[in-house]
Amino acid sequence: MEQTKKKRGGPKELWRKFLVSLKRRPQMIPLAVLVGGFLFYSLNLMHISDTTARIQGPGMGLAGFATMLFSMLSFMCFLNAFPYRKKTNVPMLILMYVLLAIVIGADAYYISAIWAAISRPENPITVTHETIYIVYAEYYLRIHIGILAVGAALTALLPVYSKWLRKIKTSVDVGDNGSMEALDISGEA
Repeated sequence: MEQTKKKRGGPKELWRKFLVSLKRRPQMIPLAVLVGGFLFYSLNLMHISDTTARIQGPGMGLAGFATMLFSMLSFMCFLNAFPYRKKTNVPMLILMYVLLAIVIGADAYYISAIWAAISRPENPITVTHETIYIVYAEYYLRIHIGILAVGAALTALLPVYSKWLRKIKTSVDVGDNGSMEALDISGEA
């Protein structure tokens, strides 16, 4: 009895079930990347907020707000673009790409505002040990842009790797002892 429990719930079976779920819904791969990017941005928001408060450049707060808002809206568009067991909703997919472009643009604007504040001729912001969060904010925004670009590329390449995923063999081999031919399923006794 214990051997069957180990066999059913073993790592190989869990991996097989994971692959089966990916074969059925391969769009979960780019969604996981986009959610990971949103979590990365959200968990490092303290550095970005501190940078906004320190530099107080024009539109920096709005760029941070736009990043959060349009990231969440892009998730909704993504989920509506790939409904379960239906064709892809192309207008929602296009809207998702527009929202991702706005988020990347907001991040790029924020990075340019940081550089403008550091390199301006009069009263430049100097990065010291107390203001090292400015460097962290720029670094994390660059990583966030990279994660979003990977998520957008994975979404665009979805038809390609979903075909590859379908080729993976996930069926379970059922042992046959040769007595399957002897079974009478006709119902006549």
